[in-house]
Amino acid sequence: MMKSWIVLGAGSAMARPLIRRLAAEGCTLFLAGRNTDALEPLAADCRLRGARLVEVMQFDARNHGNYAALIDRLAAEEGEINSISFVGSMPDQSAIDADPELIKGVIADSFTGPATFLQQLAPLLEQRGSGTIVGISSVAGDRGRLNNYVYGAAKGAFSTYLSGLRNRCGRKGVHVMTVKPGPVDTPMTYGMKMPFMTTPEAVAEDILKGIRRRRNVIYTAPIWRLVMLVIQHIPEPIFKKMSF
Repeated sequence: MMKSWIVLGAGSAMARPLIRRLAAEGCTLFLAGRNTDALEPLAADCRLRGARLVEVMQFDARNHGNYAALIDRLAAEEGEINSISFVGSMPDQSAIDADPELIKGVIADSFTGPATFLQQLAPLLEQRGSGTIVGISSVAGDRGRLNNYVYGAAKGAFSTYLSGLRNRCGRKGVHVMTVKPGPVDTPMTYGMKMPFMTTPEAVAEDILKGIRRRRNVIYTAPIWRLVMLVIQHIPEPIFKKMSF
């Protein structure tokens, strides 16, 4: 069966290794992002790697005006339609403390934008009775922490949304998987010293493995499942005194 993937936030460092893997598998790729010019070299690389078709699309999580047109373009493709969203933004919590208006952008990028798109995409996949939706959430969404609780709140909301979408779409043969990365070695984390940091290449491998095994939720690196289980069970009086 022919497979098509629309990748939201295709320009992110975390997305690129997965996109290249999908290209090598001969998939049709729709690379969606704010800066379409910056995506053209990646599109050319994907064509050389064996992608059946590659198109660059405009996607802005803060402007939902063209989402319907993107869905219409996907509907014109035969075969299985799949989607993965890498969209998100994580300004320093101190910047948000100084300018609370930044909260709107974080929530739009990390929750409402991708969720609005997926809400429009889901009926197409349900109608076809197949397909995969992958949403990149974060371990930050598992519990509000001092240094990134606004970003964590947005990703926590996205995780809850994906859980509900999984409940809905699973009844129609559509697989919905939530991915919760810990720190990943990308420009966003440049210079930061964080435990259990993984690479975009390892994240791509974990995602593909999770899709093949039809997992509901995966952590990457996998050790974060245990770490977050511990963090979630720290009593609140103790947790309030912790500095991470």
